[in-house]
Amino acid sequence: MEPKHYDAILLASFGGPEGQEDVIPFLRNVTAGRGIPDERLEEVATHYRANGGISPINAQNRALKAALEAELERRGVELPVLWGNRNWAPYIKDVLQDAYDTGYRRILMVTTSVYSSYSSCRQYREDLGMNLLKTGLDKKLQVDKVRQYFDHPGFVEPFVEGVRESVAKVREQLEARGITDGKIEILFSTHSIPTADAEASGPRDREFEEGSAYVAQHLANARAIMDRIPEAAGLDWQLVYQSRSGAPHIPWLEPDINDAIAELPAKGVNGVVIVPLGFVSDHMEVLWDLDTEAMDTCKELGLAADRTPTPGIHDTFVSGLVDLVQERTVENNIADRPALTALGPWYDVCRPGCCANLRGEKPTIAGADSTVGVE
Repeated sequence: MEPKHYDAILLASFGGPEGQEDVIPFLRNVTAGRGIPDERLEEVATHYRANGGISPINAQNRALKAALEAELERRGVELPVLWGNRNWAPYIKDVLQDAYDTGYRRILMVTTSVYSSYSSCRQYREDLGMNLLKTGLDKKLQVDKVRQYFDHPGFVEPFVEGVRESVAKVREQLEARGITDGKIEILFSTHSIPTADAEASGPRDREFEEGSAYVAQHLANARAIMDRIPEAAGLDWQLVYQSRSGAPHIPWLEPDINDAIAELPAKGVNGVVIVPLGFVSDHMEVLWDLDTEAMDTCKELGLAADRTPTPGIHDTFVSGLVDLVQERTVENNIADRPALTALGPWYDVCRPGCCANLRGEKPTIAGADSTVGVE
């Protein structure tokens, strides 16, 4: 898409509860339309209940918003940063209305999901499309989005730094145990999704490794990270999955990270580096599924282990997000579109049918076939 004049940036995210009384209403929002009773939702609520009913994601987004504002100011880019969530306050619908009432007419969206799949890209585009229709702002407020930035240096380089440091930490742990030549394996972990959604990810006119843009993007990123760390040369690695949910008869991407960890001792592995490659910050899935469950599994098996940081508000990540914005703006334009894998740079405007909604089509923005949110 040609650069444009924008009035504001929308930082769009998943959202999360901020107290015990918010947990069930939040989960109702997440599962809306699926007919899941509160009794079952309460079973899912365990992770939030154990953390005071508070998801860390909202605080992390407040910090990211502030960091983006500071970097924009440092560069002299005069764009306000709005923040809206799909499943909890501040809701995207309300943010769009406030933006229009303020006088904004063109908004550029940056999401906190970086890969291609229904839940990490198209569902955001649907939420914007449907909320523009609900508010009556379609044809009045234009909303575009930056490209999926899975292989942008701003997202990848913090992981390179983190993996390098974690490998060193695991080696130190092993040496403290008297193991000087211990075998270390690196597990790149991301959110599991239904196999059917994985196969539907990405544009329909391209072929991808394992038949999935979602899987191919993670594998390409893992290779890019390993190629940049001489200290990790020769170490085995694999892509693993976490946070599976839904009916047990529906196939999801595997292996589960805990199953993968359980197989490591038989391979002679002494230490593990866990890399939350699918996440931009320490969401509940990172704190529970990795820092709690996966690390407990490592401890039970006697494996030395370390979890690398997510990009969070790392200077390189924040700078990269502003670069992505400036790719799309007339003012302070950045013509370079870096990508660290052969899959990118990804598309500014999603191709027709990209990351299809297998449960039925809905109005979307930022697609070549979109009819909502366009001029």
